[in-house]
Amino acid sequence: MKWKPDWFLCGMGVVVMLAWIFPHAGSHEGWMHPDLINKIGVAVIFFLNGVALSFAALKEGTLRWPLHLVVQTATFVLFPLIGLGVLWLAGTSFSPELSLGFFYLCALPSTVSSSVAMTAAARGNVPAAVFNATLSSLIGVFLTPLWIGLVFKNSGHGLPLGSVILDLVIWLVLPLIAGQLCRPWLAAWAKRNKPLIHVVDRGTILVIIYTSFCDSIERGIWAGRGIQTVIVMVAGATALFYLVFFILQAVTKLLKFNTEDQIAAVFCGSKKSIAAGVPMAQLIFGSDPHIGLILLPLMIYHPLQLVICGVMAGRWARRADAGQA
Repeated sequence: MKWKPDWFLCGMGVVVMLAWIFPHAGSHEGWMHPDLINKIGVAVIFFLNGVALSFAALKEGTLRWPLHLVVQTATFVLFPLIGLGVLWLAGTSFSPELSLGFFYLCALPSTVSSSVAMTAAARGNVPAAVFNATLSSLIGVFLTPLWIGLVFKNSGHGLPLGSVILDLVIWLVLPLIAGQLCRPWLAAWAKRNKPLIHVVDRGTILVIIYTSFCDSIERGIWAGRGIQTVIVMVAGATALFYLVFFILQAVTKLLKFNTEDQIAAVFCGSKKSIAAGVPMAQLIFGSDPHIGLILLPLMIYHPLQLVICGVMAGRWARRADAGQA
């Protein structure tokens, strides 16, 4: 099979490079006015997600509560506890910004689109994957900033939780609800224009990544940080993924999940959402000049999880085809 490059993954590299060449445009003093444009972009992303989200599909996946409990516990308890352990072991090896970024990655909700796509490709329980991925996004609006506020309250990165959660509700939850309310009129249009919605969604995330790195570069945050920082984060992200992946496999076998439920649990429980993570970071850390560094672990984890889960989905699909034969 011929390999086809993912334009979004390539785009992340391109916008980071553009931020290094043209940092002023996307900085807080630049002509793009990132404070305003990023919030509008976040609202657009979640409005379109609300329009595209079918609650009929969600309803199909609601009955497997042991599976839902495993996925949500992995996402919002197991991941953060591992993150705390890594930060404790690393000590001062990570800078405060990278420590915050690594833990932020651990506290994020699961992905929606790629979790469902991988589960479908592997012949897993797709309705359960849709339910868990969507539920995770909604829970993350409240639990992600809560985890960050609790862990970093004494480190100079403490959050005014009330105002942060209010911002997330205004710019994430309300547009999502508005999109749901518009479904009677826009659902058919959304179904016909899925590729366009995907481009708008991913394109907006690339703009937010660009402006995040612009401000960090403009203020000299990256001075003295080279390839070693990236290598450390790649190693950390890889270890994090495989640790959660194997724990989930062991737990689902111990609980005697069938193969379809095991696939959904492993794919939904081991993923972290860049689609939610980048917009949420803008709302949570938007005034922090180190936001480019904070986003680095997530930007490394995102392509890593896609590659590994893609390989695993192919293996599970071949087993399912062999079983049917």
